[in-house]
This record gives sequence, structure tokens and C-alpha cells, in this order.
Amino acid sequence: MRWKLDVLYTSFDAYEFCDDMKKCKEDLNAIEKWIETNSNSDFDASNKIETYLNRLNSFYDRFDRLYQFADLTFYEDNENQKSLEAIADLQRMKARSVKPLVAFQKWISTLGNLNELIQSSEFLKEHKFYLTELVEKNEYVLTEKSEEFIAEMENMGSNIWTRMHNELTSNLMVNVTINDEQKLIPLSMARNMAYDKNFTVRKNAYEAEMKAYSEIENACAACLNGIKGEVITLSEMRGYSSPLKKTLLDQKMSEAALDTMINAIQERLPSFHAFYRRKAELLDAKNGLPFFELFAPLDTGSLTFTFEQAKDLIIENFGAFSDSMGCFAKKAFQESWIDAEPRKGKRGGALCVNLYSVRESRILCNFTGSLSDVVTLAHELGHGYHNECLRNQSYVNSKPPLPIAETASIFSEIIVKQAELQKREGREKYIILENDVSQSSKAIVDVHSRFLFESELFKRRRNKVLSPIDLKNMMKKSQIDSYGTSLDPDFLHPYMWVCKAQYYYADNNFYNFPYTFGLLFSKVLYEKYIENKSAFVKLYDQFLSVSGQMSIRTLAKKLDIDVESMDFWRGSLRIVEEDINRFLLYRNGKGIIE
Repeated sequence: MRWKLDVLYTSFDAYEFCDDMKKCKEDLNAIEKWIETNSNSDFDASNKIETYLNRLNSFYDRFDRLYQFADLTFYEDNENQKSLEAIADLQRMKARSVKPLVAFQKWISTLGNLNELIQSSEFLKEHKFYLTELVEKNEYVLTEKSEEFIAEMENMGSNIWTRMHNELTSNLMVNVTINDEQKLIPLSMARNMAYDKNFTVRKNAYEAEMKAYSEIENACAACLNGIKGEVITLSEMRGYSSPLKKTLLDQKMSEAALDTMINAIQERLPSFHAFYRRKAELLDAKNGLPFFELFAPLDTGSLTFTFEQAKDLIIENFGAFSDSMGCFAKKAFQESWIDAEPRKGKRGGALCVNLYSVRESRILCNFTGSLSDVVTLAHELGHGYHNECLRNQSYVNSKPPLPIAETASIFSEIIVKQAELQKREGREKYIILENDVSQSSKAIVDVHSRFLFESELFKRRRNKVLSPIDLKNMMKKSQIDSYGTSLDPDFLHPYMWVCKAQYYYADNNFYNFPYTFGLLFSKVLYEKYIENKSAFVKLYDQFLSVSGQMSIRTLAKKLDIDVESMDFWRGSLRIVEEDINRFLLYRNGKGIIE
């Protein structure tokens, strides 16, 4: 249950690590000199663009290898001082790389015949989207000197705040009463107790979690204010109408697509409220569903798994979808790509990192044996399979927008859950169905509350520094606005802004709606798979392989989907509602699905 990073480097003192640090700096020096010499005229422009892209891809290939080794080492142990030193060194290098990139961006924006130049080269055709996107975003770019200065200042601002939040939550220990005994456990383990079959354990863990957050709320509020204040300032300086506008441009998603999706969700929220009210009835919660009961198993027998069982289940079900996906999952487990053990000092939550330089992935999660842990593992392996499909792309073409990245991961969840639903009977079938509906409802309702919170956060942070009380009240209001009366107002989660690391990414604001997009988009993809399995598998791999080379709308059209259509989003929501209705028809939560 621990990953291996030796494929990157054996240590920070290893010759290979030190040599690559040296070469990376040399590559950057060479790029800086090349830009100074070659960005003054349009002579031989096609060859110049090719040369620059090759240099850039080569630089980031090595840079990412170094940075990911430092970052992943820090994720598994945030007290590793050498990882922090390496990260700081590499962040300074990254700040330096901004100036030549901006110079190149401004230069190609002056080329009136860029489209003709792109058509003259197969290599440039492959990078058409990247190049045209640079030109389109040029209006939001400041001077080279200003952008370099901003990048350097981020190393003293948002990057530090992000790291501080990670350290605070990774080291936070929670004092939970279990079987009348006080136990001090990592935050990640306490949060996983929301899936425990025992009501008292769930409630105690929730109350202990809330108390633990109070110890770090002031520091986390400072981190959040610092990050969001910086984002607002830079968005205004660069001419974006809002941080959300910048996010949509970065994620290659149109405002029309987001607005249509949000409107469709708000229209259908009552269906999800009905699910939560039904769950409250089954759990004998008189005043609505307490937040700590959102993921409570309705069958006390529950389904639990060892890590080995989870591995076998995922490999089998991925393999049933396609040989390539099954082989990928088997390789990830066999070659120790996964760090699944919860422990103090380890980053909470789950993530997947694309090790582009070695064409592998690394997955972090905190596995405690619940069905949801198995689903989370499948989710992160779905990201890994997406990376596998992108392995033949150049570095700059291997960066899909987050809504599509979350589509790949959630589609992998669906593959596992649907396969298990077909195999299981009676009680086990019910457990999987309820888990599926719970996770889908989370991606719709809870993620919507996070979107509402972040929207309000940016609105209010523009004029004031927000206190922990402000943030807690905003979070509670967002949850009430999204969940309606289906939640118990006395047991909300006012600290969701502390425990969700996504709020602390200065470069990825609004990292919430991509999950909703991913769920609804993948639901439709699964229906297409059922209609024609063999044809879809090939189409799906192709879809993933080019996902870094076009806008979301263009990419979706390859699958005959219009993401700006209300009918599409309503249709996808109906698929989820059908599962909710199946759940609601279940007799007292104990019979056979009718």
C-alpha cells in the first residue's frame, strides 16, 4: 500500500537528480537566449515555432520529473525538509520560465499568417490548438517583466499559503471516541468514518472532526484569504471580468455550457432532495439528514474490502471493459504506483499525478476498506488510464481540461459499479445502488454547494478579509441553498472550506463544477457504451488521446454531444434520477429491488 518513486529518482542526493537540476537550468538559460535572438522578426517563422516548441517540451519533460519527485515525496511525508527545499528551488526556476514563454506568446501574436504557418508543418498542425489558444489569451497577458515578477511573488504568496494549508490538514490529529476509548487518529481516517456502519462512530467522528478544525480555522482562513485575494488582484490586472471567466478559458469550457449545466441542476434539485429525505427516514433522522449521515451505509452488514480484494475487483471490471484498461490497472498495482495507507503527515484525500517523463502515473488515496474507498481507487485509476491514453502526445498536448479529466475518472467508477450491480444480488445489490446514488448526489448537490460557496467567496473577498465565522456562515448557507430542507440544519458541515484542498489551488479556481460535468457527461458515455460496446471502446480511447488538443465543446461533438444544450444536461440528469427512483422503490431498505 505504498508507492515507489525510484523510477523518478532514488533520492534528492542522487547523481541523477542533481544532474537533471543542472541540465534543467541549462535548458532554461538556452531558451532565454534563443528567445532574445529569434523573437524579433518573422523570418523563417515556421521553423522558429517548431524549434521553440521542441525546446519547451524538452524543458518541461525534465522539469516535471524533478518537481513531481519533490511534490510526491512531500505528499507522503510533509516533514521531509529536502523535498521542501527542492520545491522552493524548482518554483524559482518555474518563475524564470515565464518570461521567455510570454515573449514567445507575444511574438506569435504579431504573426498575421499564423494559420498558414501551422498548415505548412505536420508538427505545427498537431499543436494548432495550443498555438491558437496562446494568441487568443494574449490580451490577458501583461508585460514579460510583469509576468515574471508576478510568478516570483506567487512563490512568496499563494504557493506558501497552499503549502501551509496542506501541512495543517495533513498533520491534524483527531481525538475520536471509539468503543468508549479515546483514539488519536489522522484527519483522513476520521473523515472515512462517515462510511462506518455504526451510528455512534459516525457521530463521534463528525463531532471530533469539527472540534479539530476549530484548532486550525484561523490559520486556514488566513491561507484562503491570501490565495483568493491574490487571484482577484491578478484577474483584474490582466483584464478578466472575473476569476470564473479565467477558469473557463483555462479549462476550455464555454460560459454557455456551464450556465446551461447549472440551470439544469437547479431545475432538478428536488429529485435529489427526495433521495436525502428518504435516507433520513430510513436512518430515523427526524429533523432531516445530519451531514455525518450523508454516506452512512443503510445496510448494517455493509460491504468491506481488503486492499487485495479491491485490487482484484478493479482489475477484473476494468478488464471486462477493455483489455488495455485491465492491463493498465494490473500494471499500476503490480509496479507499486499507489500509496493507499492512511498515516500522519500524509496528504489527505486522493489524487493521481501524470509522470509524463516516464509515461507512468502515481496515485495517492487513504484506503480503509469501505466500498467508497474502492470507488475512489477506481476513480484515480481512471485518471491514470487517461494519462496512459495521452502518453504519445507532446508535453503541451498532454494537458486535458479538468472537466474532461474528471469525466475519465468518473467513467471508471461507473464501469466498476455497474459491473458489480450486474453480479450482485439482494442486499449487496442494494448497498452498491445506494452508494452509487449517494456519490452521484454528492457530485450534483454537494458540489453545487461548493460552487455557490466559492462564487460568494470571491464576491465578498473583493471588499474584505473574511473571518472563520464569515466562512462558516457562508458555507452553511451554501449547503442549505443546495440541499434545501433535506439536511438537518443543526448538523451541517461549516468547515468544508477547510477540508477541501481544491479551494487552495490558486491556478485552479472553481475546482468543483468539473466533478459535476464529469458525472453527467460520463453517465451519457456509459449509455453509448451499452448501445455498442466494441465500437465505443475504440472511440473512447481516441477521445481521451486527443483531449488536450481542443475545446470541450469541439471534443464533445466527436461523440455527437452538444454541451451547450439544455436537453443534453436534462437527459443526463434523468439517468441519475432513474437510479434514485429505483432506490426509492426499495421496500423499507431491506427487501429486494422491485
